[in-house]
Amino acid sequence: MSGADDNDLLNNNGGDIRDVNFGAALSERYLAYALSTIMSRSLPDVRDGLKPVQRRVLYAMRQLKVDPSSSPRKCATIVGEVIGKYHPHGDTAIYDALVRLAQDFVQRYPLIDGQGNFGNIDGDNAAAYRYTEARLTEIAAMLLRNIDEDAVDFRDTYNGEEKEPVVLPAAFPNLLANGTQGIAVGMATAVPPHNAAELLNALRFLIDKPAASVEDLLAHVPGPDFPTGGILVEDTDTLREVYETGRGSMRLRARWEVEKLKGGTWQIAVTEIPYQVAKGRLLEKSGELISNKKLHLCGDIRDESTEDVRIVIDPKSRNIEPVHLMESLFRNTDLEIRIPMNLNVLNADTVPGVLDLKQALSAFLEHRHEVLLRRSRHRLGEIDTALERVEGLMVVFLNLDEVIRIIREEDDPKADLITAFDLTETQAEYILNTRLRSLRKLEEMKLRDERENLLIERSEIEDLLANVRAQWKTIRHEFDELEALLHKKAPHWMARRTTIAGAAPVVDMPDDALVEREAITVVLSKMGWLRALRGHGHVRDDIKYRDGDQGRFVVPAYTTDKIIVLTDQGRCHTVGADKLPSGRGFGEPLSLTVELATGAKVIAVFPANKDGKRLLAATDGRGFICPEWEMVSNQKAGKQVLNPGKGAAASIAFVVKPEHDSVAVVGENKKMLMFPLEDLPEMPRGRGVKLQHFAKGGMADAKTFVKAAGLTWAWGQDKTRTFTEYHEIEGARASAGRSSPAGFPRNGLFGADSDQTA
Repeated sequence: MSGADDNDLLNNNGGDIRDVNFGAALSERYLAYALSTIMSRSLPDVRDGLKPVQRRVLYAMRQLKVDPSSSPRKCATIVGEVIGKYHPHGDTAIYDALVRLAQDFVQRYPLIDGQGNFGNIDGDNAAAYRYTEARLTEIAAMLLRNIDEDAVDFRDTYNGEEKEPVVLPAAFPNLLANGTQGIAVGMATAVPPHNAAELLNALRFLIDKPAASVEDLLAHVPGPDFPTGGILVEDTDTLREVYETGRGSMRLRARWEVEKLKGGTWQIAVTEIPYQVAKGRLLEKSGELISNKKLHLCGDIRDESTEDVRIVIDPKSRNIEPVHLMESLFRNTDLEIRIPMNLNVLNADTVPGVLDLKQALSAFLEHRHEVLLRRSRHRLGEIDTALERVEGLMVVFLNLDEVIRIIREEDDPKADLITAFDLTETQAEYILNTRLRSLRKLEEMKLRDERENLLIERSEIEDLLANVRAQWKTIRHEFDELEALLHKKAPHWMARRTTIAGAAPVVDMPDDALVEREAITVVLSKMGWLRALRGHGHVRDDIKYRDGDQGRFVVPAYTTDKIIVLTDQGRCHTVGADKLPSGRGFGEPLSLTVELATGAKVIAVFPANKDGKRLLAATDGRGFICPEWEMVSNQKAGKQVLNPGKGAAASIAFVVKPEHDSVAVVGENKKMLMFPLEDLPEMPRGRGVKLQHFAKGGMADAKTFVKAAGLTWAWGQDKTRTFTEYHEIEGARASAGRSSPAGFPRNGLFGADSDQTA
C-alpha cells in the first residue's frame, strides 16, 4: 500500500484529530470529574440528606414494594434493581451504601431493616448480598411519602429508560438526624447525627420565629446525639462556634464507671464507646500499648460484651486513681476521639456550600413548604378530574335509558353523548369505559355527597394555597404528627443517648501516670544523631557512634521528661523522652523528630524541670533568666524563646540554681564582669537585657553562681580554681568590666559545670 493510501486511511478513519493544549485538556477533564464527584457521588442534598446512591437504593426498594409492612427481599435483588435501572456504578458501592443505611450503630435512625449479618460494632463486615435480606423502615417510608403526588421533580436515569427522583419529599429531617460523611474533589462533608425530637422542636421554633439566631436554636438542639451514646466534652462556646460556622470539631468520650470488687480492688467498665470506633480495633490497639508499656497504669483490658458494649479494664495496682487510668486511655486510645463537623452540602440548586445550623434547618423547611404546595396543586388537579367524572355520572343517572340506547344503537356513541348531554370528551370517555353493571348501580345521593365532599376539599386547598400562615401551620402540624408517630413506633429512638457534659475536667496527671518512669541517657552526636540509652552512668568514651561521628551531648534523664533542644537561633524544640529512638543502634537524625531551621546548630540539650530556670544569652551580650517549663513547645517547629540580635547567635543556656545570687560574664576581649543576679529579668521569651558592654567583639561565656562560695572555672585537667577577689571584676550590669583575673583560661571559657549546657 502506498504512502498516499496510508494518509487517506488516517484522514478517513482516524476520527476528529485536533491539536489542543495538554494542560487545558487535562484541566477540562479533571473539572468534569470533580463536578461529577461533588454533585453525583459524595455530597448529600440539604433537603433529604441523601447521596445519589442512597436515594436510588431507597427508591428502588419502594418500586419493589419492599415497604415496612411487607416481607424482606434478598439484597441481591435490590442491588440488581439499582444497578440495572438507576446507578451506573459497581455493585460494591451500592451494597455498601445499603449496609450502612441498615446499621443501627452507624445510623441514628436506620432507613433499612436488615435481616441477616449486616456487620457489627466490632468492625466485622456484612455478609455477601446473596445471604442478606432487607426492607424499608418507617423512617424511610416518611422520606418517600407523597412521592407520587408530584411533590418532587423526576429526571431520566443514566440509560434514559426509567425516571428517578431528583430529591425525596423527605417528611423527616434526615440530614441532621442521621448525619453523613463524604469526600469529594477539593471538598468534604462531615455531619454528625442529632436527636430527631430536638430537631423537630427547633423546626417548630423556627417556624414561629423565623428571625431566630443559631444561639436560640441551640437551646433546642444542644449538640449531636450519636447512636452509640458516649459523652460529649465540649464547652458551650465551642459548640456555638461550630454550629454558627458549620465547621469545627468536638471531643467525644466513652462512658465508663468504676465497679468495686472484693478486697478493696476495683475495675472500670466501659459501656459506650465513641461513634464509628471499631471495638475490635480499639481492643487490639489497647493491648499493643499495654504490651509496649505505653499504658503502664493498665493491667489488662478485655471484652465482656454481649448485645450491649462492656469493656472491662483492670488497673495495674489498686492504689492507682481511676481518673488517672482513664485519662491515660483517653490520651492514647480511641476511647476519646474528635468528631468533625463540616456542614458542606448541595443546596436546592445543586451548588455546594457550608451552612450553619439555621441555614440547614431553613433549607429543610423551604423544601417541606415546596412539597406542600406541589402536592396541594397536584391534589387540586385530581379533584377537578374527579368532579368532572362525578358530574358526568350524574348526567348518566338522570338519563340512564337514553345513555344506554345511544351506546347500543349509535355508530359514534362518544360524539352523540357529547352532543346530547353537553358532556366533555373526558366525561364521555369515562362513561363509555364504565361497565353497564356499574352504571345501573349509580345512586344519586352518593354522587351528590361525593361531589359535595370534593367541592369542600377543593375550597380548603384553595384557601391553603392562598394563605401562607395556614401553610406553615400545616407543616407544623405535620411535625407534630411525625413526632407522635415516632414515639408510638419506636420510643427508644427519641430519647437522647449522648450526654453533653461541658468542657472536660482538667486532670492533674502525675509525671509517671502516662509513661512509666525509667532512667535513660539522651545521646546527641556531633552529626545530629539522636537516641536514648537505658539507665544512667554511661561513660562518654564508651558510647559508640557511626564512622566519622563523635559524641557531643550525653544527658541523663527519665522517660517522663520533656527534652529541650536549644539551637543557636534561640529556638527551643521539645522531644518526649519516651519517644526517643532506641539506643540499640545509632539512633535517628534529629531532623526527623523536630523541624530544625536551615543552618541551625544545637547549643544545649537538657530535660525541662518544672521549677528549673536557665540563663539564656547570645553572643551580642544580651540575655535573661527563662523558666525551663516556658521553653516546652507542642509544635514540631518549636518555639522562639531567645531573639539574638543581628549577626549574633544564642550561645548560653546555663542552669540557674535557687541558691545562685550572682552572674559572671566574660567577653572575647578577655574582660570579665560580675553583678547581682537580681539585675537580670525573668522572662518567658525575648531578646533580654545587656549583660556586658563590648567595644568590639562579643560575649565568650557567662554563668551564675553563689557569691559566698566563690567563682570557679576549669584549671588544668579535671581541676577547678575558685576565685573570691570580686573587687577586681565586680561592677554594674552592662558595664565593660575589667581584665580577667590571673590564671583564667586562655580560651576565655569558664569550663567548669560545662555539662549543664550539654
